Amino acid sequence: MAVNGLNGIDVISPAVSTLNFTGEKKSGNVVEAFSDYLNNAINQVNELEKQSKTIAEDFAAGKTDNIHEVMIAAQKADIALQFTMQIRNKILDAYNEIMRMQI
Repeated sequence: MAVNGLNGIDVISPAVSTLNFTGEKKSGNVVEAFSDYLNNAINQVNELEKQSKTIAEDFAAGKTDNIHEVMIAAQKADIALQFTMQIRNKILDAYNEIMRMQI
């Protein structure tokens, strides 16, 4: 059974059009697995959390008086964490749905 590509999917999400059927991203000669992509995203969220903590500590120590920067960093980290948790929930829902399928 042949699987044909979807036309116009790159308009919706350009990242989807660079994936092959094994879930690996093709960028020139470099192939990035989905697990690597997921790990990179989690590491970026972790870095946002670390930056937020560092900026908050600097504010508490009196090294900076820019409360706007502190609040923006905290909100960025919070939104990134919430988004990551929603992605995790969707992945778990998809896994559970696949496990309920009858063969």
